[in-house]
Amino acid sequence: MEKPVLSESQEDYLKEIFKLREMNVTVSMQDLAKKLDVRPPSVTGMIKKLCSMDLVEHEPYKGVQLTETGEKIAIEVLRHHRLLELYLAKHLNYSWDEIHDEAERLEHVISEKFEAAIAELMDHPTHDPHGDPIPSVELEFPDSPDLTPLTTCKTGRMMTIKRVMTQDKDILNLLTRLELTIGNIITIKGTESAGIRLKVSDNQYLIPHTIAKLIWCHEDN
Repeated sequence: MEKPVLSESQEDYLKEIFKLREMNVTVSMQDLAKKLDVRPPSVTGMIKKLCSMDLVEHEPYKGVQLTETGEKIAIEVLRHHRLLELYLAKHLNYSWDEIHDEAERLEHVISEKFEAAIAELMDHPTHDPHGDPIPSVELEFPDSPDLTPLTTCKTGRMMTIKRVMTQDKDILNLLTRLELTIGNIITIKGTESAGIRLKVSDNQYLIPHTIAKLIWCHEDN
């Protein structure tokens, strides 16, 4: 089946549906309206359009789901986005709180030749600066270790931060200041009503649950 020609907005919808599903969220119209910062009637109209193109399916109580074709397009857009994020960070010295918006602008317009060139330049990377997996050119995701949200890590365990599930600039800036960045090792000191208490380097912090759930870790042996 030939790939349909889509607008940037249509590609964004497919990508965000995939990302929400990745977090085990049943994707509602309200979820998409909030995520894409558009009015609910606009979301309803777009989903109807994407359904007519056989790119998504929408059923009451099951939410919005991608078809096989819709999923392939979403993964391809994610590959562009995450390769661009890594390229901007590694070769143009963007910080991890700057790369998302720039990649959002570029992901729809780069050619397959450019995509292949930056992938080759970076030796076909498997993860972007936020720890998000980069799909291969065959649109397959790399094997990754089992990751645990900081909110469910057990007291006393040493964990390595592997993924941060947000592109919010304020949160990323805060995590940078607290040294809660990809690859850093933390020790879980305990869970409190206000958040998760942890130690990184020689410092201890209490991280609110709303932020802790965005930090995904792998337990060190």
